[in-house]
Amino acid sequence: MKYAVETFDLTKNYGDFTAVDKLKMKIRNKSIFGFLGPNGAGKTTTVKVLTCLALPTSGTATVAGYDILENPNEVRQKIGMIPQMVSLYGDLTVKENIHMCADFYGVPEDLIESRADELMEMMDIKYAENKYVSQLSGGMKQKASVVASLIHQPDILFMDEPTIGLDPTTKRILWNLVEELHSEGRTIILCSHDMYEVELLCDDVGIINNGVLAAFNTPQALKDAMINEQKNVKNSKRSNIAKIVEEIQKEATPEEYAAYDKIKDHAEEENRDTRQLSVIISNLNDELFNQLKNLSITYNITKQSSGRITLDILDSDESVTEVISTIIMNNGIITSISTKDPSLEDVFVKVTAKKKEGGEI
Repeated sequence: MKYAVETFDLTKNYGDFTAVDKLKMKIRNKSIFGFLGPNGAGKTTTVKVLTCLALPTSGTATVAGYDILENPNEVRQKIGMIPQMVSLYGDLTVKENIHMCADFYGVPEDLIESRADELMEMMDIKYAENKYVSQLSGGMKQKASVVASLIHQPDILFMDEPTIGLDPTTKRILWNLVEELHSEGRTIILCSHDMYEVELLCDDVGIINNGVLAAFNTPQALKDAMINEQKNVKNSKRSNIAKIVEEIQKEATPEEYAAYDKIKDHAEEENRDTRQLSVIISNLNDELFNQLKNLSITYNITKQSSGRITLDILDSDESVTEVISTIIMNNGIITSISTKDPSLEDVFVKVTAKKKEGGEI
């Protein structure tokens, strides 16, 4: 099976409102897939349809190789769901909730106890197995919910904002679990607004906006595409300004000609391709700072008391190398270096700001 999930013009209407519009999407088998979208974009509706909690208006999808319309029961047996809001019974203990879920999915009785114990140990919730869910903290409830969702060993796990409201330690436990499940060959579909979480875990990312798939690729490819788009915009601006100035210069006097050249140079400078470089130099001194400041590739440089400097440099393959070489040649000791590139959050904001255009990406 090549794809864990594949949708075919999947559409869901609520009256006159189209929540999901002819969605075409393929999620690779045994991958961690980040499914993103702003509130009201159609993400939750799509998940409800894929997990057989709602029927599509038209179109269909396959999940774990089964059609959601023709084989909904088979789909349900192959999936697990960790909802944003814990849906366990508060008047039952953690263990009773887990056993009830195991019974629902038909887990053999001789396997329930061992599986439950193993999962509770993994999620560090075994100590609370006899506590009522209503007595648990939010983080403990989420841990119990994870165990209940995994008790039948689903091939595909849907996770809807699984770490929202969790402390950093519990978040890391859940992230480690996701990676462990992935290493075992399971497909994880992660719905999240935590871009750091998505970048950390996901192989592929799909961004839905206004019911259509607005972007789909690996996190790095989406960021690289944004970098290239920004460069193309700047190049276009430079070209357009240069053409306008050249046309005006044709009718200019010799005195005016030089002024227009200055305008063209200023526009070139404003729209140049630069990148920001941040470096911590443990033995930074004024001489080294001035050496970096006077490099032909440096357009702006600032210094902080911690030894960190921030440079706006020419965006080229050689520029970063030239900065590093200058520091080393002046006996500088680099303890940290990084460039500022667009983040997945930048991509998300840009993609979801666009109006509905329809179609498949």
